[in-house]
Parts: sequence; structure tokens; C-alpha cells
Amino acid sequence: MPKACLYDPNDRLFHEIPIDEVENLLQDPSAILWVDFDGDPPTTASPMLLDTFHFHPLAVDDALVETHIPKVDDWGSHLYLVLNPIKLDPSDPLTLLTMELDVFLTGNCMVTYHDEELGFVKKVWENHKNMPRVNPTTPGHLLYRVVDEMVTDNLRMLENLDDALDEIESEVLLKSRSDPLEDIFSMKRVVVGIRRVLMPERDVMNKLSREDYAVLHPSEKMFFRDVYDHIARMVDLNEGLRDLVTGALETHLSVINNRMNEVMKTLTIITTLFMPITFITGFFGMNFFSAPNTLQRWTHPLSFAIIMITIVVMPISMVWYMRKRTWI
Repeated sequence: MPKACLYDPNDRLFHEIPIDEVENLLQDPSAILWVDFDGDPPTTASPMLLDTFHFHPLAVDDALVETHIPKVDDWGSHLYLVLNPIKLDPSDPLTLLTMELDVFLTGNCMVTYHDEELGFVKKVWENHKNMPRVNPTTPGHLLYRVVDEMVTDNLRMLENLDDALDEIESEVLLKSRSDPLEDIFSMKRVVVGIRRVLMPERDVMNKLSREDYAVLHPSEKMFFRDVYDHIARMVDLNEGLRDLVTGALETHLSVINNRMNEVMKTLTIITTLFMPITFITGFFGMNFFSAPNTLQRWTHPLSFAIIMITIVVMPISMVWYMRKRTWI
């Protein structure tokens, strides 16, 4: 069941009220109502949105189908907003979860609809019940409180992503893991997903802060301009994160290439060192026939000693020469 609260201007408090009283209170222009549909099925929410609040059927249909990017529609008697709260999956910090918050705003009422519990909506609800000094006097100001709290949560999430990216960069540079490529691409997907949400949300706040709407007082534009500034800052931070992710990917690929070069260098050195030894042992190991009298000296113990000394001295000399030429 949805829950509702009413702002009482006498004691400056929001009081939770039975949902059955909402229809009668809507007739009072001085009342400020907030009705929250938290996980209610469309079959429950649709009749109330259409028959009690008399919202436009197209707006109600959009609210009940979560397939929209952030937007604002002006239906004259009410505004319809779509916002996309985002958060990181608790089980996987590099997986982005995108939700949807639908908001209907009239001259004396705000209706919020969401399929799952949103922490910032619950926080604003509790604050308005327990902290009279923060209670707004218009539905537009109430909308600002909700949006501002959502943006604050998103900003904290960006800061957490920045910390996670620092860890990935450290892993790349310090070689603490053999392949952080999966985390880099996961971070890139998260950053791109955030950008897809922030850009249209920034446009929504820009419209609310500049255009004239019947249900918003002109003095409330400054509040949405403040939110617009916060989102614009988040867009800049996200672009910075995207550049850092690209830099981390390029650094990782450079590190891999350097490691490959080191491996090839080592293998080349080993092959070069053993090449003359292999030639010598191969040449003198072809004992198809016994040595004739004229070649008996090649099987003499002195010849054996000379060959062994050559096998030992030659790679040592080659290593010294390579070091002198700074090849190794």
C-alpha cells in the first residue's frame, strides 16, 4: 500500500495520514501532500493515479513501465519527471545498478513511484517527519529535497569509484596481479553507464531551472539551478574518470608489452649463449666413424680440456660483451 503524509503549516510538521484521506485533502489548495508508491504493483497504483489524482494517462503509462531515460513532461496541471538513481552493486562494486523514480508534481501534491526501496527517498521522508526546520512549504521545494539527496548519493558513489580506480592503477603499476584487465573494462562500463544517466538528468535540471511551469514558483528555480551545478560537476568528474580509465588501460597494455619484451629478451639471450655450445658439442659429437690416425689428436685428453674450457669461457665472454653494449 502507498503511504501519504500531509504538511501542517501551523506546527510546520509532516504527519502521516491514511491513504483514504488523500482524495479529500487534494481539494484543499493550502495542503501539501506527499504520496509515495514504494513497490506497489501497477494494478494498485494505476487506478489511484488516474482516478484520484487525475494524471494524464500517457504519463501514468510511462510511470508504470520502466523503460525511460530522465526527462520532464509538462501536462499543464502537473509535471511528470523521470529520474534514474544509480548505485553500485553491493556484491560487485564494479557493477552499476540503474533504477527509476517517477515523480508527479502538482500545485499542492507530489507523488513518487518506484518499484524498489530507494534510500534517499526514505531519508527525505524521515527527515521531514522528524526535523521541522527542513520542511518545505511547497511541493516544488519538496521535489528539490528529493533530487538533491539523490545527487548527493550519486556524488558519493563517484568518489568511491575514484578510490577503486586508484587501486586498479596501483595494481597495474606495482604488478600485484597478473591481469587486472577485467576490472579495467568493468570500470569503463560503469563510467559509460553513469554518463548515459547524468547527461539527460542535467538537461532535466536545466529545464526546471530556466523554463516556466505552472506548478513551480519562479523563486524555486534557484534550487534546481543548484542541483544543475552539482550534476554538471559530476559530469566533469565522470569525464575525468573516463580519461583515467583509458589511461589505466593504455598503461596496462604498455606494461604487458614491456613484460613481453623482457621475456623475449631473456629467451634470446639464452638461445644466443647456447648456440656456440650447441655447435661445438654437435660438431665433435658426430662419432659415425673412428678417428683416423691423422685425427687421433682430437680425442686426446688435452683436446677435451680445451673444448671444455671453450664451452665455459665463450658464454661468459658473450655475457660480458652484451653487458658492455647495454643489451642486457
